[in-house]
Amino acid sequence: MNEYLEGIHYVTGEQISVTFEGSMISDIKRLSNQKKEFLPYIAPGLVDLQINGYQGNDFNSLPITREMVKKVTTSLWKEGVTSYFPTIITNSDEAIESAVQVISETCENDSFVEECIAGIHVEGPFISTEDGPRGAHSNSYVKAPDWSLFQRWQEAAKGRIKIITISPEWPGSAEFISKCTENGVTVSIGHTAATPEQIQEAVKAGAKMSTHLGNGAHLMLPRHPNYIWEQLAEDNLWSCIIADGFHLPDSFLKVAISAKKSQSILVSDAVYLSGLEPGDYETHIGGKVVLTPEGKLHMKENPKLLAGSVKMLKDGIAHLSKSGVCSIQEAWEMASVRPSTFMKLPVMEGLKEGENADLVTFTREKNSVKIVQTYKSGKLVYTS
Repeated sequence: MNEYLEGIHYVTGEQISVTFEGSMISDIKRLSNQKKEFLPYIAPGLVDLQINGYQGNDFNSLPITREMVKKVTTSLWKEGVTSYFPTIITNSDEAIESAVQVISETCENDSFVEECIAGIHVEGPFISTEDGPRGAHSNSYVKAPDWSLFQRWQEAAKGRIKIITISPEWPGSAEFISKCTENGVTVSIGHTAATPEQIQEAVKAGAKMSTHLGNGAHLMLPRHPNYIWEQLAEDNLWSCIIADGFHLPDSFLKVAISAKKSQSILVSDAVYLSGLEPGDYETHIGGKVVLTPEGKLHMKENPKLLAGSVKMLKDGIAHLSKSGVCSIQEAWEMASVRPSTFMKLPVMEGLKEGENADLVTFTREKNSVKIVQTYKSGKLVYTS
């Protein structure tokens, strides 16, 4: 039986009907008789390239279980996320191997989870040792790029590692990047203190993305040259940004989006406290932290120091729109069609006939975005 939706096209504003047969969109038509009753917007499902956990379930706190991976996957549907990349950060060699193996095993044993997990993102440990660029990553595990070690992780992951974040400041980085690229792994530059020349060399070797550009950086930088300007100016790099209203000022968001245009991507970089109630928490990385009602996660001893992101993609979309940085249409594309296109996922064309039926319906309420329904591969998986 075909599914049928009526709503407002998220880009054109026209009232439309969307029909999907099985997992594919079979027909999109403009409604001939305009509805007077309220209709939600219809848009492509959201795609998150960087998420560390959700609702108390942490991909970086061992041991992780198949049940936990499945729970995060299904819980993200209420946030409108239909595809995502579980992100494993800097840790011991064994911890990273264990985490990617469990995620891979979950995909092998649950075909629907496998449809939602588009790949694994390994963020580290081949990053900068310097304070600032290293961020909250443990310095004791940071090391130079090691192809043999990465192959070991990839074997444990059964080839599911699709993104790796590294700093190209290490000797041998270009060779490592080239090998990753040859083997279908997207290399992203992040947590770096690299020189402009090292960034240029990384791009020539195949690096294609910047991880949460503007964060994971020194508090003070030379006016020029510096590694942020270099990545913004590099036409061959797509840039991921966090738009939670706390990690980056609106002025930087506006400049980054203006510079990168269709190569700008929205990520949540959400930590495992995302989706939880405001309050005091204790983390295994940052110690005692506070989650405010506004969605800011900061160190308890110093409210000026952020302890991670807890806002989801829909919140980033709402922030970009309400702050006037860009339209809600562009913001939505930054969190859906663009990451999908960049990673060559089945939903890369978004709301079009013949594409995968990963869809959400949503409403705009004051300055927020509310998810009404989420469809994954044509199946209704969440309704508010």
